[in-house]
Amino acid sequence: MEGLWSLALAVFQMWMFVVVFLIMLPAMFGLSLGVTGVYIQMLVHVLEWATLRIQRGRQEQPGVPIPLPSGIIERAGGSLEEQMEQLRRAHSLAGSEFALSDAFFFYKKGLESIVDDQVTQRFSSEELASWNLLTRTNQNFHYISLRLTIIWGLGVVIRYGVLFPLRITLAVIGLTWLVIGTTLVGILPESRAKSWLSEVVHLTCYRICARGLSATIQYHNKENRPQKGGICVSNHTTPIDVVILANDGCYAMVGQVHGGLMGVIQRSMVRSCPHVWFERSEMKDRHAVTSRLRAHVAAKTKLPILIFPEGTCINNTSVMMFKKGSFEIGGTIHPVAIKYDPRFGDAFWNSSKHNMVSYLLRMMTSWAIVVNVWYLPAMTLQDGEDAVQFANRVKSAIAHQGGLLDLDWDGGLKRGKVKDSFKEEQQKMYSSIIVGHKISSTSRERE
Repeated sequence: MEGLWSLALAVFQMWMFVVVFLIMLPAMFGLSLGVTGVYIQMLVHVLEWATLRIQRGRQEQPGVPIPLPSGIIERAGGSLEEQMEQLRRAHSLAGSEFALSDAFFFYKKGLESIVDDQVTQRFSSEELASWNLLTRTNQNFHYISLRLTIIWGLGVVIRYGVLFPLRITLAVIGLTWLVIGTTLVGILPESRAKSWLSEVVHLTCYRICARGLSATIQYHNKENRPQKGGICVSNHTTPIDVVILANDGCYAMVGQVHGGLMGVIQRSMVRSCPHVWFERSEMKDRHAVTSRLRAHVAAKTKLPILIFPEGTCINNTSVMMFKKGSFEIGGTIHPVAIKYDPRFGDAFWNSSKHNMVSYLLRMMTSWAIVVNVWYLPAMTLQDGEDAVQFANRVKSAIAHQGGLLDLDWDGGLKRGKVKDSFKEEQQKMYSSIIVGHKISSTSRERE
């Protein structure tokens, strides 16, 4: 029995040595020993080999199904006006009156949306071209070879037996450090030293948590990093977007007050840093929210506010409509584009399917989190531009930089129905096409 206790003690000591000296301390100082980089390179080679083996297996075993392409409908390009113009031109229609072909055009559009719409597919995990040896794939796994099965089994043991306990340990240490550190810093009087210590505590915590996810983050164009007194806006894929961005600088968080463990973390954080937490009743008061955010931005010494204008998580393929509230505050907007590499793990949080605990379990048992972050040049409201146009301009810049699809749909459709105002907008657009043709036809008659 004493031998078992000695062995357990030795394993625990080695475990803590790895956690503290090889992961925590380098993370606290923003250093890297290169272990994660080597690990990612090994994963790349293993996944490439598995992909080639699966492709060869499909050729050897014709019964193994071939994955479907990502899009099953070939859509016509161009805007609604352009498509209607082409339709009328093809049928030699004058365009001044309603035509039955218009009804069939909208009927076709409706069927396309029912079969493969642009909205609901943004709220499910993106499909992969090949299996990444995780459970997420575009087809059920079929036996290909003994070697591939053994590699998959070893991967399960490593992910659940080594990586998961290690990540849990680091997450607990990081969150505990955040609560204790921010509480102690909050006791100090307001001064530059307190602000500096608060930033150190926050950065340390987020870096430890990121290492706990085996996060490999590549930051681009650091000269455009958000500055104090500004507003940082970004596309939103997962709750850990905060951890990813806060690894390279501190931000003032914006959100609703929670209870339980999250409430404890929020209360400790706000003691040392001016985060902006709202009560549930305040969140419904748009004027109160805007006033508090505008007051924060007006103080040029405060940390930049971090906001995700989509209001919900999108599946790493697209950027959906930005709420205009963030762009009515005033001040400088610092756009940031975030793009995750889906080969190593699915970062998207489908909140309608997985609760937070289930989601974190999936994250902590994935291979790694590999992500690129682009800081875009600061943007301000232009003359003659309203908040909606400004939001769309920022959204388009983020989508273009991150290689994401730029969509005009509201992310609120994840849980709600299409607003009547949007339906009316489409009806008005069609009416304007008809009216426009009538006007042009009338003008030709006068000539």
